[in-house]
Amino acid sequence: MGTGTMRAVRLHTFGGPEELVYEETARPEPGPGEVLVRVHAAGVNPPDLYARCGFRNFPPELRPNWTPPLILGSDISGAVTALGPGVTEWRPGDEVFGLVNFPGRGSGYAEYVVAPAAHLAAKPAVLSHTEAAAVPMAGLTAYQYVFTHLSGRTGTTVLVNGAAGGVGHFAVQLVRVAGAKEVIAVASGRHEEFLLGLGVDRFVDYTRTPAGEVVRDVDLLIDTVGGPDAHRLLPAVRRGGRIAPVFLGDYQRERAAELGIVFNETMWQVRSSGADLAELSALIDAGHVRVAIDSVFPLRDAAGAHTRADKGHLQGKIVLNVESRGA
Repeated sequence: MGTGTMRAVRLHTFGGPEELVYEETARPEPGPGEVLVRVHAAGVNPPDLYARCGFRNFPPELRPNWTPPLILGSDISGAVTALGPGVTEWRPGDEVFGLVNFPGRGSGYAEYVVAPAAHLAAKPAVLSHTEAAAVPMAGLTAYQYVFTHLSGRTGTTVLVNGAAGGVGHFAVQLVRVAGAKEVIAVASGRHEEFLLGLGVDRFVDYTRTPAGEVVRDVDLLIDTVGGPDAHRLLPAVRRGGRIAPVFLGDYQRERAAELGIVFNETMWQVRSSGADLAELSALIDAGHVRVAIDSVFPLRDAAGAHTRADKGHLQGKIVLNVESRGA
């Protein structure tokens, strides 16, 4: 296939959502082991927001050396258009989804994206492309956390903090798949019906009652929030129980040790994996995991999607619909 053009959202200067520009650019070509995917939908994730701002929330020594112009986005769902040399597992026309090149640059906010073949899985049959694009990063984070990082050892009672968000709403479902008997969800009150609908046994509205005051003796706390007040949840964990932080937080480690609480390693990050995504896809097709979408924006309004994401308090994921002009 000869080189052509496509529409994409590019970042020429680090800053706010207004820096995301919808424009014409060169269409990529797949190299060895890669496929070209015609993107139907792309997910919006926190790392996209960090990159847009130049990773200014990272310590200087940890900031990736990314230089504009950039195309953001790692979550995609679409159809295989062309194969690079050596690719045998996919054919043109296959419907796929994936977390592309993470933790590197994915370039998913575009009509076409090049992805390593091994980063893709067949799109769940029960999902539209819009729904499938909401899965990869958040779903793989929860899946790899529960089944790889924790080896499926959830204990009987699990508390998920930040349960209505992208990672949280997958985590409350996957810990049940892993064998948890009681799942407690912590979120703001407007998410109660949503989370009970996902099958949680108990809901705590943190805006009305601190979870650390009303929950006791949980075997595992999965904390998708972290932050400077993370220690407020220590009283909820039983002696000998575990805390699994998805993000960094101040858990007052000395106090936690006095309470007999142990921690899983915090230096962990989700990785692109078509194999893991295929396992998650099977759970979705079997009806064990549902996908929640907070809002949908057209690709040309990626700035609006980022504005929504910056406000936080999401119920599920934000997705960009991509209107491709064909191969």
